[in-house]
Amino acid sequence: MEYIIRECLEKDLSKLVELCVKHSEFEQANYNPTGKADLLKKALFTDNPKLYCSVIESNNKLQGYFSYTFDYSTWDAQTFLYLDCLYLEPEFRGKKIGEVVFEKLKEIAKQNDCVNIQWQTPIFNERAIKFYNRIGGTGKDKVRFFIDTKQTN
Repeated sequence: MEYIIRECLEKDLSKLVELCVKHSEFEQANYNPTGKADLLKKALFTDNPKLYCSVIESNNKLQGYFSYTFDYSTWDAQTFLYLDCLYLEPEFRGKKIGEVVFEKLKEIAKQNDCVNIQWQTPIFNERAIKFYNRIGGTGKDKVRFFIDTKQTN
């Protein structure tokens, strides 16, 4: 299976949002795609991006994506790379693409003097957890909380 990993381009945004919809369905999460392409454009394509995104392309069709940010750890007193999303279409899973993605992320983290790479996955995503353990990831038991700051009440 031939594919390339490349930076996300503006022309990819509508398909990226479609992949986000599929990703959210897989993670059993709520996701409203309305207006997301414009918001992602503002985050990705500026002089100081808030988000970085690459896509996996095969036969001129996007088959996956991963996005990340750089954040700062108080405890480590250093920058880390935060993998926000990683999604592959089902037929592209189990093809070692994830390993290639993580090698690329390690290179990016080293180039940016990051102390580590952090990410999360739902507890029910057993296949991903096995993969992350196999590539040297270390899991931490935590509960993630949210407060919606856009509530209307």
